[in-house]
Amino acid sequence: MTIDPFHKLAVNQEILTVSQLNKCARSLLEEVFAGVWVVGEISNLARPASGHIYFTLKDQQAQIRCALLRQYGLKVREALRDGAAIKAYGKVSLFEGRGDYQLIIERLEAAGDGSLKLAFELLQKKLDEEGLFEIELKKSLPHYPKRIGIVTSPTGAVIRDIISVFRRRAPQVELFLVPTAVQGKEATAQIIKTLQIADRQHFDAIILARGGGSLEDLWCFNEEKVARAIAACQTVVVSGVGHETDVTISDFVADIRAPTPSAAAELLAPHQQDWFEQLGQLKQRLKRTVFQLVERYQITLESVRKRLRHPTERMQQNSQRLDDLELRLIQNFKHKLLNYQQQAEHLIKRLLTQHPSKQLVSLRQQLIVTEQQLKQLIQAKLKQSHWQLANQMKALQIVSPLSTLERGYSILSTDQGEIIQTAEQVQRGQILQARLNKGQLAVKVLDNYQTENFPLLDEL
Repeated sequence: MTIDPFHKLAVNQEILTVSQLNKCARSLLEEVFAGVWVVGEISNLARPASGHIYFTLKDQQAQIRCALLRQYGLKVREALRDGAAIKAYGKVSLFEGRGDYQLIIERLEAAGDGSLKLAFELLQKKLDEEGLFEIELKKSLPHYPKRIGIVTSPTGAVIRDIISVFRRRAPQVELFLVPTAVQGKEATAQIIKTLQIADRQHFDAIILARGGGSLEDLWCFNEEKVARAIAACQTVVVSGVGHETDVTISDFVADIRAPTPSAAAELLAPHQQDWFEQLGQLKQRLKRTVFQLVERYQITLESVRKRLRHPTERMQQNSQRLDDLELRLIQNFKHKLLNYQQQAEHLIKRLLTQHPSKQLVSLRQQLIVTEQQLKQLIQAKLKQSHWQLANQMKALQIVSPLSTLERGYSILSTDQGEIIQTAEQVQRGQILQARLNKGQLAVKVLDNYQTENFPLLDEL
């Protein structure tokens, strides 16, 4: 039946605002597509702090935005992954704030094999929340087992492999087969019954084993009843189901998980050189314990969220708008942070260019240049001083009395060393000292003429 989604639109010329148009479009979409199933692949998965989940559901030709509200997504929140194929049920709506066409999901299932994986994860969370995976509940392996019960199919390679391992490593151990189906509709009930029987036989340990297979083939070991039957056993249970890559709920509940049935047998029949291999097993248990603790805290968080009151539809719209603002705030914060980082890098580069070490190098170079200039100035100053001294010595030589003596003059002085400058300084008959250019003379004053008219030598 073809639905005309516009059969209720009124034909008029009324002018609408954007808000009015989006509101009308939302009402129309929610009324026509009130409940639809849509199948596609998840991409752009986002889990903001509000508890709502947002992603894009796409196929090869198209995509649609989806919103899984908090009250509907608590059980599957951690199971969702980008690329997972799902079937979603909900109503088509419009986020008025942005005018985005979207699917408001109320129920969600995995498509194809994914449904089994989703059921596996949900049961794992449930049992972990109840404490069935607690490490404190795990019983230790016996050091020297004597009687081992084997819960597995009586046909096939598994039982033969286990027997072969014990014959090679610990032939003194007694083995008891407790047969059961390990695949099919009857397997779950038979496994539970055989586990109860084996637990009453007072074995030192029980090996629960099966060969590898698909997820469907191993599904009886993922049943909740089988997990609880394993947890109820008083005897140590070693799970050796599937190949190394296969993981079942039974592995989590058992006291210890072996990667293969043969490995389970080797754990209970170790050689001395295999103690080092047990260290590897302890490492795996530690990783599993950490994983379980993380999951338990996540489940506790989800449990707290369950006790919160469900918001109304209007509050859901406001919460969605808050998520949109949150994403925009994060983008703005990242942009601001990038700007601050660029500014910091620029300041660091500037700081490096002004580093004291570089200034010291420049100052050292300036000091060397200044020192050279100072030496040149000193040398020039000394040269100038030598030249000035030489000139002064020449001038002094010119005015020096010694130079006068060299021209034939003499210097008269008394015995006391007084220089005779005028005739009035001496008396007739006084003995004077006459200093010549070379040597001295003692002379006697015959007369001290007071006039400037000196007598001629021949008159004397």
